[in-house]
Amino acid sequence: MSQAAALLDTDIFSELLKQHPQVTHRTRLYLAEHGRLTFSIITRYEILRGLKVKQARTQEAAFDALCQGCVILPLTDRIIERAATLYAELYRRGALLPDADLLIAATALDAQLTVATNNLAHFQRIPNIGRGIVEIAIGRNRSVAWSAEGT
Repeated sequence: MSQAAALLDTDIFSELLKQHPQVTHRTRLYLAEHGRLTFSIITRYEILRGLKVKQARTQEAAFDALCQGCVILPLTDRIIERAATLYAELYRRGALLPDADLLIAATALDAQLTVATNNLAHFQRIPNIGRGIVEIAIGRNRSVAWSAEGT
């Protein structure tokens, strides 16, 4: 089964760092097809922020090592413009999202990538979310269900 190239949302990357077995399994399958994981510099910030608050130096070193083999997409003026446009559209609809989600969505739109997230409710609000959304639902039983949306 072919998987679309995806931009990992912070929640999924966090579960990967926690070695959630099903997320780890799906990641291995993804890597076999695509070779590397891709995420936004915003995700790098959010993960590092959490690790530094916890003073988790060992985990921080592991995260830095993992990042070496990943594609980390930077913020560009075009992404900032797109995120600001998304903010304005969602503001007018009364459906605002956190800035980090808007920046991650704008990055995915700019790179024409699917967003892999456990937060489908947020990303479904984004108009024209690129090639779609892949929900990785990690519920109370911590099972993982993948489904493509908006492709």
